[in-house]
Amino acid sequence: MIVQKKAALAAALSGLLITSLALAASINPPTKPQTSPAMNAKEKANLDMVLDWWRLVIENGHVDETVKYQATDYIQHNPSIPTGQAAFINFFKNVVKVPVKNPPAEKMARPPVVAGAKGDFVFLVFEREAKDPNDPSRTYFSNSFEILRLENGKVQEHWDSAKRTKLPDGAPKPAPFVQPPSTPERGSMGTLSAEEKKNLEVGVMELKDMLQYGHLELADKVMDPGYLQHNPNVPQGRDGFKAYMAKVPGRVPQEIKPEWKNPPTITLVSGPYVAFMFNRKDKDPNDPTQEYTWSHFDVIRVEGGLIKEHWDEAVVAPKAP
Repeated sequence: MIVQKKAALAAALSGLLITSLALAASINPPTKPQTSPAMNAKEKANLDMVLDWWRLVIENGHVDETVKYQATDYIQHNPSIPTGQAAFINFFKNVVKVPVKNPPAEKMARPPVVAGAKGDFVFLVFEREAKDPNDPSRTYFSNSFEILRLENGKVQEHWDSAKRTKLPDGAPKPAPFVQPPSTPERGSMGTLSAEEKKNLEVGVMELKDMLQYGHLELADKVMDPGYLQHNPNVPQGRDGFKAYMAKVPGRVPQEIKPEWKNPPTITLVSGPYVAFMFNRKDKDPNDPTQEYTWSHFDVIRVEGGLIKEHWDEAVVAPKAP
């Protein structure tokens, strides 16, 4: 979440940069804004509440208003933000120092490009454009993700795709990050329709059978030839996906088993969207002797029984000198 907030604030103050980016060629396509068409009335209300909270508190700085939307014992899984409602308020008021806008804007300045809800969960995909670090004449789009679990009408738990923030040199070394236990089982993930069950099957075929068990030939069965890839490092189209993934070291076909090698910790299906969240571990950038857990996301959109579009949090890394 913190990475998104700083990016949003910087974007609001950098009109010249936005203009220059608009003139550059992009590596990958932007996302056409879209919302799940399969939500029931309660799920739509959950999504609307989360977006209203985001607009008023996070974008417009009315941090004290979060008590209307957020549980007192709110569980935070962003590895750079303390857990709890009180810690959330302190962080955004005194660390990030989000400017208070009066009156608050009636619409989000930076709305998600993909949004949906299922059961007690809301999922959001945000997008930003940045310079290609390896070619200043080009830009690329990258995505960040949020999953929120609601309980008793308030935001109870939050996961995002942020990694641990590197503190400036000379700053006091922070205490080791302790990830609070995830409790998605406390919420309902809804009942899947027959179509949603089929969409989940093709999603599992890509993320488990193809990527974890190495059977890339299944792409011809479950992926649209014009597959839209929002990972800026992977070529567009089904064939581009297969060629890229075939070069990943160690990816050789193995016997496909029912179980995942690395199972997702959350799976949400809302109409054509299937969202997977996986736990990943990394070295703490502030203390390489420590590891921390962060959340990796893969979101797909199914169209006509085939995977048409994919998002994850990948960015373009500078090439080694």
